[in-house]
Amino acid sequence: MESQEPQAAPAITQNPDIRYLGRLLGDVIRAYGGEKLYQQTEYIRSASVDRARGVQGADLTDTGLDALSLDDTLNFTRGFMLFSMLANLAEDRQGVAAEPGADVASAVKRLESQGVDRDAVLELLAHSLIVPVLTAHPTEVRRKSMIDHKNRIADLMHLKDAGRTETADGENLDEAIFRQIALLWQTRPLRREKLFVADEIENVLAYFRDSFLPVLPALYARWERVLGARPQSFLRVGSWIGGDRDGNPFVQAPQLQYALRRGAAAAIAYYLDGVHALGAELSLSTELAHVPQAVLDLADASGDDAPSRKDEPYRRALSGIYARLAATCVSLTGAQPARPSSLKGEPYASPAELRHDLVVVAQGLASEGNGALASGGALGRLIRAVETFGFHLATLDMRQNSAVHERVVAELLKVAGVEDDYLALDEYARIALLRRELANNRPLGSRFSAYSEETASELAIVHAAAEAHQRYGPQCITHYIISMAQSVSDLLEVNILLKEAGLWRAGDNGDPPHAAIMAIPLFETIGDLEAAPKIMSAYFGLPEIAGVVKARGHQEVMIGYSDSNKDGGYITSTWGLYKASQALEPVFAEAGAAMQLFHGRGGAVGRGGGSAFAAIQAQPRGSVQGRIRITEQGEVIAAKFGTRDVAMTNLEAMTSATLLASLEPESISERDAARFAGAMDELSKNAFAAYRDLVYGTEGFRDFFRQLTPIQEIAGLKIGSRPASRKKSTRIEDLRAIPWVFSWAQARVMLPGWYGVGQALAGFEDKALLADMAQHWAFLKSALANMEMVLAKSDLGIAARYLPLVEDQDGAQAIFGRIREGWQAAHDGLLHCTGQSRLLEKNPALETSIRLRLPYIEPLNLLQVELLKRHRAGEEDPRIKEGIELSINAIATALRNSG
Repeated sequence: MESQEPQAAPAITQNPDIRYLGRLLGDVIRAYGGEKLYQQTEYIRSASVDRARGVQGADLTDTGLDALSLDDTLNFTRGFMLFSMLANLAEDRQGVAAEPGADVASAVKRLESQGVDRDAVLELLAHSLIVPVLTAHPTEVRRKSMIDHKNRIADLMHLKDAGRTETADGENLDEAIFRQIALLWQTRPLRREKLFVADEIENVLAYFRDSFLPVLPALYARWERVLGARPQSFLRVGSWIGGDRDGNPFVQAPQLQYALRRGAAAAIAYYLDGVHALGAELSLSTELAHVPQAVLDLADASGDDAPSRKDEPYRRALSGIYARLAATCVSLTGAQPARPSSLKGEPYASPAELRHDLVVVAQGLASEGNGALASGGALGRLIRAVETFGFHLATLDMRQNSAVHERVVAELLKVAGVEDDYLALDEYARIALLRRELANNRPLGSRFSAYSEETASELAIVHAAAEAHQRYGPQCITHYIISMAQSVSDLLEVNILLKEAGLWRAGDNGDPPHAAIMAIPLFETIGDLEAAPKIMSAYFGLPEIAGVVKARGHQEVMIGYSDSNKDGGYITSTWGLYKASQALEPVFAEAGAAMQLFHGRGGAVGRGGGSAFAAIQAQPRGSVQGRIRITEQGEVIAAKFGTRDVAMTNLEAMTSATLLASLEPESISERDAARFAGAMDELSKNAFAAYRDLVYGTEGFRDFFRQLTPIQEIAGLKIGSRPASRKKSTRIEDLRAIPWVFSWAQARVMLPGWYGVGQALAGFEDKALLADMAQHWAFLKSALANMEMVLAKSDLGIAARYLPLVEDQDGAQAIFGRIREGWQAAHDGLLHCTGQSRLLEKNPALETSIRLRLPYIEPLNLLQVELLKRHRAGEEDPRIKEGIELSINAIATALRNSG
């Protein structure tokens, strides 16, 4: 491994959990894999650790990898993968991912120190919306069964923290943890079958049931204590799974309906359990407590006339609430709850009706004593859950590509006899035609007409959305994302489709039009981001749109990190997103609409990953306004929301950062802001030129990428229902951003997270200005911190071991030489800007984390290279393919945010 830092780093340390869990894993390998495998694994591990620590002569020591048979290779790879998984768990428990000040209490205190009082915070929260949106983008390589075992170990470790030596069932705690690790060892880590959309829906539901449903009410209870008041439910959860059709032909109306039905079932099951538990707890007797008439009326209406509960009106009232909830379950999902009611009840027409009954109970409890029985507790959390999750659980976004909308609208117009060739019209003619159609409520479609399969499918989707509004309430679907939005007509076309299902209603009698679902443009490429303000200004300029937006009060715009990065490189993408956000703010202000930005981030830095706490605070002032949505996908979902503790930490960070970004005064002067922006324009221009020249201007680069990295093998993994490329081509332009970033990470190059930045930094003359920006400007500080993490996880010495996989060796050496020079320039430029002598010098926790992992990743990379050679040479032993997929799984697990 080549030396990458000018100065030796401190020795690697391990936290106690890693030592404990690592020892148990070793015991499991010895017990279930045999002494030989244990000794081989230990030899490879210790040799790799010595090389990583720079022990003299360690680079000449035999790696031990050549002695592994194919069966040994599979077992060894599983062992290293499991160590990385357990190390992740240990770090999460130790709060490595938690950032200082990333909680609401600290944010409020920080704001108060700057003259922003709690009333201002509460005023902001009164109209705020903060939403993590879970997507099915395929970067989670682990099976859900593996994650479940890991979470059980986390629960057992909590008991150990409390000083327990036994589980609740009387099992020895160390033995119980050992057993879970043994189960992990014997659980198949790879999926054999491709995931279907229904599988993705079920997988994500587990996070809602286990984390979001219990965690959000608990967080709100904490925040009420911090704020001294009860804010509205501003933090909610969204999902794309079952509604995102862009490039995924397997998402259609039945999948959307299934996602909503299963979400409703999960939410109502949670409420039923809560009401049942309250019924057991609230044993208040009219003989000992005063009970308000409203509660007595609720009890009398319940139908519960059991003599044993005659004097217990709260229990009887809750029996009636339970019966109505059970009927609601049948009405919305078509299935009886797990614990049916013996009483008959009318289904609730809305979550508001359920909340009303629960509030009646709470007010009754508050009417006596000091109100302690109703000041919070389980009932308070249940009321908050109903407010937050409704009967839909999570707002489901719809998404489709603008090109699909164009074709569908063109066919509708042609069949209806309105316009024979819509696609031939220019933008002005399209807008005029679409506005005429939106001015009336006459649908274009007819059940008596024949349509193409694509048009029929899209019409079925919007009709399913309309039916969902009637069944689950209007909050179940509120957003319609338009991928590759490049014009005003792209937005109007979605409104035309919504009109087909009655989700857009033309105004009459002086009333403005009404859009039950918001059309939202997704600006993805560098050019699209630059054009965004002009497009939104023109959109707001249409009177009917202005009326809709004014009535709603806000409009959302989605900005894409992944494709803008693939298009223009890391710093140009990051700066382009910042400038677009900044330029959109006055456009929205002029339109009198609150701006809501939806950040399409991935897990890897090349796709917008990194610290969400820092990233939100680094947004331009005026662009957050208490309203923000952020995608969460792939391995990030398990990492950020896999356990309740971790979910609370990350949701706190997202919320506190939003408060700070919205209310904290600007930390730099207007003069500095102008200087810094000018410098960033120059840096971005030069970084863009360097990146585009390498990726899109270098002959043979496409083949170099496809042969150096395991992109071909990644495309075959059973990790998602979506195809790897948008089109059947090998062009980088047509490749999805996820496999693009994921592949570079596997080969330890991580090019999307840094290439071009080094050349830009090296060519910038005013180095003092760069240092000033890196120290005092939140935007550049965040961008460089993320790049620093990527540089630390990359290793071009290991990456060079992949070079023999490339057929054109002369071309490969030339391209790799440019990559190596770019890495060194990025490395040196970053250290100079940040005033460090080595990477992560100022972030010791992250440095320790990464250095701990490096010895466990290097052997996996070396094995992956050899297996790729054999696979591509035509060897057909199925163990080779399995070994490659296991190595991909293991490396991704160790790197954590690799997709």
